[in-house]
Amino acid sequence: MTTEPSVERKKSCTCDAEAKPFVGPEDMRGFDPATALGVPGSFPFTRGPHRTMYRERFWTMRQFAGFGSADDTNQRFKYLLEHGQTGLSTAFDLPTLMGRDSDDALSLGEVGRCGVAISSLADMRRLFDGIDLGAVSTSMTINAPAAILLAFYIAVAQEQGVPVENLRGTLQNDILKEFHAQNEYVFPPRPSVKLVIDTIEYGTKYMQQWNTVSISGYHIREAGASAAEELAFTLADGIEYTKESIERGLDVDDFAPRLSFFFDVHNDFFEEIAKLRASRRIWSRVMRDRFGAKKERSWLLRMHCQTAGVTLTEQQPMNNIMRVAYQALAGVLGGTQSLHCNSMDETLALPSEQACKIALRTQQVIAHETNVKQSVDPLGGSYFIEKLTNEIEAKALAIIDQIDAMGGVVQAIDRGFFRRAITESAQAQQRAIDSGEQKVVGVTDFVEDGPPGIPILQITQDTEDAQVAGLKELKAKRDQARHKAALEKLREDARAEVNVMPALIEAAKADATVGEMMETMKSVFGAYDGGPEW
Repeated sequence: MTTEPSVERKKSCTCDAEAKPFVGPEDMRGFDPATALGVPGSFPFTRGPHRTMYRERFWTMRQFAGFGSADDTNQRFKYLLEHGQTGLSTAFDLPTLMGRDSDDALSLGEVGRCGVAISSLADMRRLFDGIDLGAVSTSMTINAPAAILLAFYIAVAQEQGVPVENLRGTLQNDILKEFHAQNEYVFPPRPSVKLVIDTIEYGTKYMQQWNTVSISGYHIREAGASAAEELAFTLADGIEYTKESIERGLDVDDFAPRLSFFFDVHNDFFEEIAKLRASRRIWSRVMRDRFGAKKERSWLLRMHCQTAGVTLTEQQPMNNIMRVAYQALAGVLGGTQSLHCNSMDETLALPSEQACKIALRTQQVIAHETNVKQSVDPLGGSYFIEKLTNEIEAKALAIIDQIDAMGGVVQAIDRGFFRRAITESAQAQQRAIDSGEQKVVGVTDFVEDGPPGIPILQITQDTEDAQVAGLKELKAKRDQARHKAALEKLREDARAEVNVMPALIEAAKADATVGEMMETMKSVFGAYDGGPEW
């Protein structure tokens, strides 16, 4: 299928051999610091969303965790909290991410392997057993079934006696990027977006401390997009959710302050810092000038960052500790509000406790030993950083204009635009490695023979067997009449195009499973076949 040519992708000056060896004032003609920078905590927030940034409070240290059964992950959560983690971040297994129950034929062999298996309210109850949901902030990385997992979380909180308005955390819930990169979609784009807007509407009314969508560039970048493409595609998705929420009848200043973003941090140190700074500047102007938001909090782009999984290597995995440390420092210098450091062994298996502790300690060393909290945006005003920030901003805005010209994100998905652009960038990056232009320590250069030599975590078949047995027992013992009525109500609400969150919460309490709720909605919304073959 023929699509519009993607925006020309060139290397940034940080890795271009033809670039000038230094940048000076002559390269910044026409640059007005007062307009482009301001001061931290003020429009356009280039220098940070808060005036004092880390001087008063560090970023949230939110290590991603999840494997095996709900009980296994509950123990890991408590381990991380005991060692100084300040927020929980939940990884789900592939069946859960795809909206399938653990006993589904397509789930067998994958249960608990790459995250925690959650099929029912009973699983969610065990996942947070002994953890006060009124006292902890929780992030959940889930997309197609995100509304269902949020319903489970709400139901567990209510069982604990925690009012829904007191819940703090983030639901990833960014389905658009699944059609660009990660491919963990179930329903077609339009009903998928409708479910996201249902959660935004519900959160705006009842969960004012909860971020009901985390608009995610991470998976776009991991699939091979450039820094500018990651930024442009992510903000374009945010624009789409904002438009749809306004069309639902929500006031932009009521929901915009709870939108959050999630970015990847790669190896090009200065480029990543510039990307994060540019993201705030672009978003503040989009919200103020395009959508007419009046509140300053609506202009803020608040972000979580994660170090780049795709840069980790199986060879010499100890080298990953250094990669992660530099990437984490770039995220901090770029002004992130929350950070996850990858573990050194993630190319080999799920992270071991020791590797998780090192990843957490990496953040703590940056926070407590480097004194980075002393100055807000310490690189601000550097000719090099400001020029690079301007360049990434210009590239991202050009791509956003191109998406707008197609009619928006959904229309661009229908035309295969995102997949083509990401594939072209991924191929260019791989060619640079294959040619030797881009070196990878321990892989293309400084190679050593022999096994990795570190212990790894292994998930046994016993975990899957126990999960499947427990699920079958729940299905046999639940109140069948209540269960049937709850799923029928969900079907009716989906067909009537009303907000399905109340029906999902009731279905969760009636012990309907993830797979059953997804199949019920699929009977109304249909399933997505993967889109055009561009």
